[in-house]
Amino acid sequence: MLHLQIELDRLKRRILSLGALVEERVRLAIKAVETRDGDLAKTIIEADAEIDDMEIEVEEECLKIIALHQPVAVDLRFISAVIKINNDLERIGDEAVNIAERVANIARRPPMAVPFQFERMAEKTENMLKNSLDALIRLDVDLAYKVCLTDDEVDDMNRDTYDRVKEAIKQSPDRVAYLINLLFVSRHLERIADHATNIAEDVIYMIEGVISRHGRRADKP
Repeated sequence: MLHLQIELDRLKRRILSLGALVEERVRLAIKAVETRDGDLAKTIIEADAEIDDMEIEVEEECLKIIALHQPVAVDLRFISAVIKINNDLERIGDEAVNIAERVANIARRPPMAVPFQFERMAEKTENMLKNSLDALIRLDVDLAYKVCLTDDEVDDMNRDTYDRVKEAIKQSPDRVAYLINLLFVSRHLERIADHATNIAEDVIYMIEGVISRHGRRADKP
C-alpha cells in the first residue's frame, strides 16, 4: 500500500508538470497573437513534441500502476481521472500549436484591427485553464464547478466573433485570408475552454465520484 501511494504521488507530480507546461504554451500562443510574432509562433510549433512525449509517459505510468497494484475505489478513480486529464492537456497543447500556425500566417500580412474582443476572450480562456489546474492541485470542487459554469461565456464570445468577422469581411473583402485566420484563433480558444471544462469535470469526478458531463452538474450553483 505504501508503494502504491508513492507511485500515485509521483503520478500527480507528472500530471501537474504537464499542466504547467501546457499552460505556459497557451500563454505564449496568446502573446504571439497579440504581438504578431512569427518567430515565437515557430518556436511553439517546433516544441510540440515535448508535450506529446510527456502525455505518453503519463499514460504509460497510469497503465503500469493499474497492472501492478490493481487499485480500487478512490485510487482507481484518481488514475481514471488522470488518464482523461492527460488527454485533454495534450489536446490543449495541440490547440496552442494551431493558434501559433494561424499567427505564422497573419505575421506575413499587413496588420489590421482585430474585429472581436480577443483580449477578453483570451483572458477568460486562460483563467479557465488555470482554475481547472488549481482545482486539481487543491482538490477544490467548488472551483471546478466555477470553471464549468464559465464555459458558456466563452461559447457566446466565439459565436459573437463569427458574426463580427463575417461583417468585417463584407467591409474588407481584400483581407479575407487575414480575417479567416483570426476567426480560427477564436475557435481554437473556444476549444481550449472546452478542454479546460473537461478537466474540471474530471476533478469533480475524482472528488465526488459523480460524472458531471452532459448537464449533470446543473444542480450546483
